[in-house]
Amino acid sequence: MKIYVALLRGINVSGHKIIKMNDLRLLFESLSFENVKTYIQSGNVIFQSKETSNIELEKIIQAAILSKFGFDVPVFIEEFNAFKARVSKNIFSTTDEDKIKQLHVTFLSDTPTKENIELLNLENTGKDTFIIIDNTIFIQCVAGYSDSLLSNSFFEKKLKLKATTRNWKTTIEIIKIGNSI
Repeated sequence: MKIYVALLRGINVSGHKIIKMNDLRLLFESLSFENVKTYIQSGNVIFQSKETSNIELEKIIQAAILSKFGFDVPVFIEEFNAFKARVSKNIFSTTDEDKIKQLHVTFLSDTPTKENIELLNLENTGKDTFIIIDNTIFIQCVAGYSDSLLSNSFFEKKLKLKATTRNWKTTIEIIKIGNSI
C-alpha cells in the first residue's frame, strides 16, 4: 500500500459544492482506500491505496464525488513521498510565524511550458512574489492571499493548466498527517 495525497479544488467555498469531511472520508473508504484522514474543510485527504497511477486515482475519485454529491470537482493526486519532495523545494520556507501566513503553494496539473512561464513572468504582481519549480508555484503574499492577484484562476489562465492552492500551514499539516500513517 502506498500513501497518497488528494487535494480537491473548490469545495466548501462560499456555500458552494459542500462536502462534509466525514462524508468525504466515508466516500474514500467506500472506494477501498485505507487509513483515510482529512484535514480542514478545503478538501485535503491523505490515504493509502494499492499502487496505481495518479491519473487513475483522480478519475476514480472524481467519478465517485460526481455520483455521490452531484457535482464535478477537480482532484489532484500525488504519491506522498513525491508530495513531500515537491514541497521541500520552497525557497520561501521559514519558521517565522508572521512570514508563514504569507506563504502558499499552488499545485499545477502539469509542468508549464517555457513560453507560458515567460509570459507569466511579464505580469505585474505587485509586492507578491512567486517562483515556479517544475509543476509547483511557491508564493509569498505580503498582504495576504485573499488580496493577491496570484489566484488559481490567474495561474490557470496564464499557464493553461489546472491549479489548486494551499497555505503553507495546511501543506505542513498534510505532511505531518502523512508521516503518521
